[in-house]
Amino acid sequence: MMSENRYFAWCAALFLGVALLTAAGQNVAAAADSQDSTKDKELKLIGVLQSNAPAAEKAITCKRLAIYGTQDAVPALASLLADEQLTSWARTALEAIPGPAADEALRGAMGKVQGRVLIGVINSIGYRRDAAAVDGLAEKLKDADAGVASAAAVALGCIGGDQAARVLEQSLADASAAVRPAVAEGCVRCAQRYLTERKNAQAKRLYDAVCVADVPKQRILDATRGAILARGSAGVSFLMEQLRSADKGRLGIGLRTARELPGRDVTEALAVEMDDLSPDRQPLLLLALADRTDAAVLPAVVKAAKSNKKDLRITAIGVLTRIGDVSCVPALLDAAAQSDVELAQAAKTTLTKLPGDEVDAALLARLPQATGRTRQVLIELAGSRRIEGALPAILPSVEDADAGVRGAAVQALGVLGRIEQVPVLVALAQKNRDPKERGDIEKSLWAVGGRSGPASVQYLLPLMQSDDATLRLVGLRALAIVGSPDALAAVKAATADRDEAVQDEAVRTLSTWPNNRPEDVAAAEALLALAKSGKKTSHQLLGLRGYLQYIRGTQALGGDEKVAQVNNLLGLIQRPEEKRLAISVVGGVPVAGAFKLLTTLAEDPAVAEEACSAMLNLVGRNIQGVAREQRQKVLETVAEKTKNAATKKKAEEMLKSL
Repeated sequence: MMSENRYFAWCAALFLGVALLTAAGQNVAAAADSQDSTKDKELKLIGVLQSNAPAAEKAITCKRLAIYGTQDAVPALASLLADEQLTSWARTALEAIPGPAADEALRGAMGKVQGRVLIGVINSIGYRRDAAAVDGLAEKLKDADAGVASAAAVALGCIGGDQAARVLEQSLADASAAVRPAVAEGCVRCAQRYLTERKNAQAKRLYDAVCVADVPKQRILDATRGAILARGSAGVSFLMEQLRSADKGRLGIGLRTARELPGRDVTEALAVEMDDLSPDRQPLLLLALADRTDAAVLPAVVKAAKSNKKDLRITAIGVLTRIGDVSCVPALLDAAAQSDVELAQAAKTTLTKLPGDEVDAALLARLPQATGRTRQVLIELAGSRRIEGALPAILPSVEDADAGVRGAAVQALGVLGRIEQVPVLVALAQKNRDPKERGDIEKSLWAVGGRSGPASVQYLLPLMQSDDATLRLVGLRALAIVGSPDALAAVKAATADRDEAVQDEAVRTLSTWPNNRPEDVAAAEALLALAKSGKKTSHQLLGLRGYLQYIRGTQALGGDEKVAQVNNLLGLIQRPEEKRLAISVVGGVPVAGAFKLLTTLAEDPAVAEEACSAMLNLVGRNIQGVAREQRQKVLETVAEKTKNAATKKKAEEMLKSL
């Protein structure tokens, strides 16, 4: 036998050889495969094994025989089972070849090999589940090598059957401490096969034996799970023992098995037993129950959703998000109407997510008669679920005596409302003096007005005639969202409002108009007037910025016209912020006049880099009417003004290319 270090070195060298051979020979093998019949391929491969070919070549041949091999290849493969270099490769093929010949070869090798090679052979026997090998494996259970005995125990478990079960059960009592864990694993495997075959009594006997044996905890836990499953519905009490255990491992196996033990009667029994669990474990069992699939699950979860234990109730409500239906609505509504914020929010979230038109119908049917907190919740749900049919029932609630109901109704209108609700919201804003409620009304007005578009302007304009300055502000913000010539006219007029706050808001609104509607020339005229003669410096700056934004975005002006417009504004453009905006406008216009304006702006050190970068980008574009000399002068200016090394280098390279 090789030493362990020599063995691993040998394997490493062999694997490397196989990899190299595989890479080198794949194309040749593929070409040969396409020409040969399956039988011819097998014969050629057998010939390689019987030749003096290198070990690496024989290894890859074994691998291919796993695909093409039949019982005819078994003798050649069996001859390699004792070869420490090739045994694993030979076993790979033998495990795949159907028929008794491969089983006989592996059984025969059990008496001829030892140590690590024997363990591999035993593993292959277990993989093939060769029942004829049980006697031989029973003898190997007594082997002085614990590794061999352990492999035999696991293989017996894989094979299963009454004979293997008797051998394993007897060995569990008298095996050495080193081998006993593997015997326990074999017992569990054997019992699992019994369970699969519905031989529950035999499975139970083996599982129970492992449960009381002196074996590692994990084997006991595996057996405990099986013992519960083998008992069927009678295993509920044993399952509950695990769920009540102080040991976390037993609790975990109990929760796992609670998901697996089949039967509606089991679900019902666990739901009853759950009441006796400690409060911290009840939600855990409920989550396990929720993963079951029988019809008793939903009633059990709904019952928990009505519990007086908050954690259990919240867990149940969360579970109903994925398994609930219309039958859950009453319990969830009750929770959603509670004063506990966390509980109420969890219930509303679940009610929002519950699928189905029947849920919408159930909620809608309760709305007309509901009062107080329940009515508020129903209105909120109508909005979050977008139940459009709820609008007639919601409308009267916008003036409800309960502030919570009023607020919910206003917010729901923001989600569901159409143009018909714009005058309703306007009237509410005019009546309501509470700042918070008026703010909610305004948000809903924005939403409904935005969906309704210019058609809603006629209903918004009365706000601009109000004596209340705050209402005029509400109107301004709504008109800005809606747009249209009439809306713009009202905003322009408000720049001269008698209230300073309204003036300021109107100017801000007007200055952002070009961002949303760059084609609106009427806004441009008003902005230019503000830039030149606004009452406040802030108004002038906002007008200037808005007008520059208009120039940049409009398609009504050609490139030369845009440059001319910016050039006319140079006397007003004083600060770096506005100069940068002017550069962004001119830098996007591929006309010859842009260079002169950018050169002028580059004189200000605060914006020189932005101007140089814009000029460099424009020079790189094919602009008509720009002579070579003009390009050269622009590049020289950039190279002189810029402090950025990359910009300077690029300008110099472009100069050389000229």
